[in-house]
Amino acid sequence: MDETLDRLGRTIAGAMPSSVTGYAVAFRELTVTAQARDIVAVMRYLRDDPNCQFVNLTDITAVDWPGREQRFDVVYHLLSPKHNVRVRVKAPVAEDAPLPSIIEVFPGADWFERETYDLYGIVFTGHPDMRRILTDYGFEGHPLRKDFPLTGFVEVRYDDELKRVVYEPVRLTQEFRNFDFLSPWEGTEYVLPGDEKAKSGGGQGA
Repeated sequence: MDETLDRLGRTIAGAMPSSVTGYAVAFRELTVTAQARDIVAVMRYLRDDPNCQFVNLTDITAVDWPGREQRFDVVYHLLSPKHNVRVRVKAPVAEDAPLPSIIEVFPGADWFERETYDLYGIVFTGHPDMRRILTDYGFEGHPLRKDFPLTGFVEVRYDDELKRVVYEPVRLTQEFRNFDFLSPWEGTEYVLPGDEKAKSGGGQGA
């Protein structure tokens, strides 16, 4: 299986040397890295070439690398029923750089691209309806970015007096507690209430 995937990776990289920057086979999976600007041409080749025939777009998502210059990897998963093989295509893209939409090649990419925009903030140029799809109206930020706060920016509740949903800044009802992380098997340096007898060594029958 790995030889088949390696041969396919060489075929793809050789057919589009200026658009495909590399490939790797790991855990019996083929991953191809492509230039973001050429992603439409790469997808069309993977769909139409007789050696590929990846006609099924399974998913589009992203990975956030905050410390990297090209912060995101936009990741496409494709399936070829004809050859019974899958491929993963990664396109590195900077935080403020748009990425061409692949809807003209795979119309089913519509909601996948909207989801990736909603959760990561990656904009797909040429998309006919680049709106959020999972978060609520007026949502701030992109929740799958690694710098997104765990509590979010606003909280939503229904106000009985106003008879509508309201958005308010997040207020934590309980402060985060401090834990000493001591092992319960090693014991603590302080005496818990009720443990005085155990610490003193006294007790009934001693």
